[in-house]
Amino acid sequence: MSLKLTARLIAATSVVALLAGCDAATLAKLEGREAGAIPADRGFGSSTQHNHLLQTGQISYVESLAARFNETVPDTINFAFNSAQIDEQARQILARQAHFIRQFPEVRFRVYGHTDKVGSAGYNKSLGLRRAQAVVHYFASQGISTSRLEAVVSYGETQPLVQTQDRERRNRRTVTEVSGFVQSNPLILNGKYAEVVFREYVNTAQSDNTVQGGLAELLAAAGGG
Repeated sequence: MSLKLTARLIAATSVVALLAGCDAATLAKLEGREAGAIPADRGFGSSTQHNHLLQTGQISYVESLAARFNETVPDTINFAFNSAQIDEQARQILARQAHFIRQFPEVRFRVYGHTDKVGSAGYNKSLGLRRAQAVVHYFASQGISTSRLEAVVSYGETQPLVQTQDRERRNRRTVTEVSGFVQSNPLILNGKYAEVVFREYVNTAQSDNTVQGGLAELLAAAGGG
């Protein structure tokens, strides 16, 4: 038997053994898939998938960072009835939000105010705005520039979490969200990612950060260089 024929037999035997070790579910996933295709599920290869989605415009850095913010810290605080005062529980949540925001000076945030349905629509619109403004004032006291906080919005009573006409604490809330990048800071847009990575590395080494890895990990997952 020639060496070439022997090599072919060994290769064929290896393929058969490999397929024999695959279960039906695995084979079903492989069937019809183009070689090198992006995995459809999370896990191994998720960074490649994430980078593919970013490069093709299917998701953006803003959406990615917004998701990270929501996964890292609570985005909502609640208020007492007919009040815009920040209580101790809310203050602890805002402290975590502020810690996250301080680490990303290139990013803008927006605060939304909400109320329950007790009272007139006009009054609740004003109350929701006062609650959002109270959050902005707290962030300012933590060293965050208000120029990074886009239009503070009040939805009043129009977007309740719980559908009720009665007093409902869960409806009396503010929500903080990532909204975009600071226009005057081109750091994210001009490719100088290394500056952010270095800054975040130093920051994480100096304190026990809530944000693990910060923007460095975000950019690594996005394939930025």
